[in-house]
Amino acid sequence: GRGRAPPHPPPRRALAEPVVTGDAAPERNPRAILARQAEGRIAALVPLRDERMSQSAFAYYRGTAACMASDLATLPHSGILVPSCGDAHAANFGFYASPQRTLVFDLNDFDESAWAPWEWDVKRLATSFVLAGRHTSRDPAVTERATREATAAYLRALERLVQVAPTIRYFTHYDVGQVLDTLDKSSRKALRQAIADAEKRTGERAARRLTTRDAAGALRFVETPPAMVEVDDATGTAALELTTAYRRSTNIDIAQLLEQYRVADVARRAVGVGSVGTRCYIAALEDGDGHTLILQMKQASASVLEEYGGIAQPFALLAEIEGLSGPDSGGQGARVVAMQRVLQAASDPFLGHVRGQNGDFYVRQFHDMKGGIDTDVIDDDAFVTYAQACGIVLARAHAQSPAAAEVVGYAGGGKVVTDAITAWADAYADVAIADHAAFVAALAQ
Repeated sequence: GRGRAPPHPPPRRALAEPVVTGDAAPERNPRAILARQAEGRIAALVPLRDERMSQSAFAYYRGTAACMASDLATLPHSGILVPSCGDAHAANFGFYASPQRTLVFDLNDFDESAWAPWEWDVKRLATSFVLAGRHTSRDPAVTERATREATAAYLRALERLVQVAPTIRYFTHYDVGQVLDTLDKSSRKALRQAIADAEKRTGERAARRLTTRDAAGALRFVETPPAMVEVDDATGTAALELTTAYRRSTNIDIAQLLEQYRVADVARRAVGVGSVGTRCYIAALEDGDGHTLILQMKQASASVLEEYGGIAQPFALLAEIEGLSGPDSGGQGARVVAMQRVLQAASDPFLGHVRGQNGDFYVRQFHDMKGGIDTDVIDDDAFVTYAQACGIVLARAHAQSPAAAEVVGYAGGGKVVTDAITAWADAYADVAIADHAAFVAALAQ
């Protein structure tokens, strides 16, 4: 039901308080945050990260979750903490195959996931639609409607979800096939195209495109520098050992399945925008009959919600990170896996984690019908519908928290909160655009 707000939350309109920039905030330094994040990354890949982030203000925004967390930490917040994505922008929602092999639509990036005030995810989502709308030169009224609907749909969905049993919230998921008939014509067309693209992105197709046989018949990855390159012998041996050790973190059925494969080759692959430069490997596993399975092993660092947002994490999550169950358990990879399982309605059964000398990692399948909606190409109606869909999915994720009813109580009728977050997102988009321009100018020097 409708919960009560915390004892002394800020007024709802305070959620519109903008980030202070310029001479009034001399300590604010996004470039310093990005430089700090680059420390410890693969130096040769940092220019690739910079190149990808320089392409547009939206691309820059995708790579600066840490900067936004640092900005949010300077503002009043509700004080209602929920399990959060930490990087809930429009490009981090999409399709993937459930264990039952149906396509579901959900959050699909959890590198920054941790506990945080509920509105931080909503603000990041809403701002992403402002930037996506401006990037494609949409009518400002359309962009404003999409931004508003991202928040309004979130609040409506959360209110519905807290009125049902926690088990029903847990089992709620969004099967894309079931929602097609509820959409307008343009949204159906966009969704059908996205589904068709996602259904092609299978592990088998990835294996055909990314691997070849050498002269001796051995399976090898095809190099495409700098995005994918061979690793040296020492790195390859270490990655192979980590791939094998990760099995101990999987469920017994997956561990048993993996016993039927051996690692044939390992390569380093640059992924994403903000993640470029972190250690990410893909491993080609092969059974005795030549069937291939590709796993991705990605480095995990502390969540920006904790490191830059300053949010103290609950004991249960800290226990996962500390690895209280044994010497090979825990680490930031364990955090990512734990949070993904909380926030997603159906998670990759191959999820696991492992600790290595060069950092913590989490492991997942590579390309298992993964896909998404390209906000650059859809029409205005579909753009607004997509914003609503993202808000609803985010509400389902946050609804797994016992504090979800408190969010509903705090939001009241929803209009004040929706107005506040919509205004905040529009103002923060201006900040991101200015930061992007300064970023590009600094690269040119």
